[in-house]
Amino acid sequence: MKEVILKKKLGLFSTVMFGLSAIIGSGWMFGSSQAARVAGPAAILAWIIGAILVFIIATVYVEIGTMFPEDGAMSRFAMYTHGSLLGHVSSWANWLALLAILPIESVASVQYMSSWPWEWANWTHSLMNGDQLSGWGIVATTIMLILFTIINYWSVALMAKFNNAISVFKIFVPIITMIALVSAHFNFSNLGTSFSTFMPNGSSSIFLAISSAGVIFSYVAFQTVINLGNDIKKPSVNIRRGIVISLVVSALIYISLQIVFIGSLPSSIISKGWGALDFNSPFSDLAILLNIYWLSTLIYFTAFISPFGSGMAFSASASKSVTRIDAKKSAYAEIIGQYG
Repeated sequence: MKEVILKKKLGLFSTVMFGLSAIIGSGWMFGSSQAARVAGPAAILAWIIGAILVFIIATVYVEIGTMFPEDGAMSRFAMYTHGSLLGHVSSWANWLALLAILPIESVASVQYMSSWPWEWANWTHSLMNGDQLSGWGIVATTIMLILFTIINYWSVALMAKFNNAISVFKIFVPIITMIALVSAHFNFSNLGTSFSTFMPNGSSSIFLAISSAGVIFSYVAFQTVINLGNDIKKPSVNIRRGIVISLVVSALIYISLQIVFIGSLPSSIISKGWGALDFNSPFSDLAILLNIYWLSTLIYFTAFISPFGSGMAFSASASKSVTRIDAKKSAYAEIIGQYG
């Protein structure tokens, strides 16, 4: 029986993939452009500093998460420290926050799907009515939410297999994108030839990019791993490794994407100023400018897959967030009380 239970739990690879699937969403296709628009080449520092800040925060949750590996652990921590009342409030607040992400990711998938340029996909254009979902668009998002629920309900092992496949694809495409863009065009002078050209809007623009260009939002999804604590094999080891590896890999990808995006921009666009950057789909539009049409097609398809994968990861986390919190003091609370 013990062996059967262990097979249903997540190994280190699946744990890392859940972390990466949540962290690397559709934001990678827009974050580089938004950050460059705010801070210019100094946006590279924004991604580095953002990664360091989130890593510091993550170490706190890693220590607690490895001590108390439970379903919905992010919701339970408040109960252990402040009692069942605050535990209930925290649990429901965390659940509502995660629950709100699911329709957002579903709508994002449908929006990207509706922009598919291929002739065989003309039917997808009817999914959107201007900036709003059409009737068919609502049906499509509802089907996605049902799929999230069914896959999550069926078993952890099934969800892990789906998530692993999607996560590998989500990592593969940004790497291919960077290789293709660098091969087509890369100008080191775009990164700045002096302090003033590297940081055209001053040091404050770096911190503005961290808060407003989606840098922090891209990294903080590491908490998905914490919420899956009870479904992870050897949680005292794999929670730590899973979060560290997923944060390091995602940081390397985001920082590299920012460098490649800036270096691949044609001089005609940079000459207008960083604040003038205006792309509907930055990497896809950049690929078209550089005559890499196959890459643009790949990114359009990935724009649908990325939020779908993130939605699946967040559905697993949300399902664990609302847990039964007894008014009676738990064993974990007693342990904390002994130390404090």
